[in-house]
Amino acid sequence: MILAAGKGTRLRPWTEHTPKPLLEVAGQPMIVHVLDILRRSGIREAVINLHHLGDQIRNRLGDGSAFGMRLEYSVEPELLDTGGGVARARRFLARGPFAVINADVYFEGDLYALAALHEERRSLVTLLVRPDPAGARRDDVRVDAAGRVWSLLGLGPHPERWQHLPRYFYASAMVCSPRLFDFLPEGVYSLTRDVLPRLLRAREPVYALEHHGYWRVLDTPEDLEEGRREIRARKEAEGTA
Repeated sequence: MILAAGKGTRLRPWTEHTPKPLLEVAGQPMIVHVLDILRRSGIREAVINLHHLGDQIRNRLGDGSAFGMRLEYSVEPELLDTGGGVARARRFLARGPFAVINADVYFEGDLYALAALHEERRSLVTLLVRPDPAGARRDDVRVDAAGRVWSLLGLGPHPERWQHLPRYFYASAMVCSPRLFDFLPEGVYSLTRDVLPRLLRAREPVYALEHHGYWRVLDTPEDLEEGRREIRARKEAEGTA
């Protein structure tokens, strides 16, 4: 699932008339780069949630055939945040393990290793994470040597077990088991702020995999401009721009 329903408030005024996922990065809408990540990962079907200017996204991507994908859309008349958005898309996702990825992230590589760890650990949710040497710059995740997540956003049982663990931040992609829907009611709520801390308190298996390659989130004017320069340079170096 690609999370694309947000209003992109941090990127105004660019997002007042263009939805954030359609802002151009290295010659393509940022969401097309996410489709590339999914395709490299062997994923050929995806559902995209829509709210803010969602018709523009649907019109641009269509059924996905132009991108080697089959696309469905989950329309949110009311913005449901990430947890409510995934819950609303249950009919598309509940058949087996599924990936959830933000529309405003770019990274080099695929999701194979993340999916493999998810299967190996029989995890309920497996997060892609990045080192956070500057502290809790984003969603603070504490992970032990076996890859098990012990806290998120400073929330988790038995702080004495995880306060010494290294900091990571959530890197905008995860793999989930269908059993996650047992924890997802209808409504408006966040996966990271509301659901994942509850899973940790219930001692459900939540794991994380560190991503070592190039990664960039594109959710602020500074990140977008830097990402445009970096990603174009990397693609030109590869001869793919």
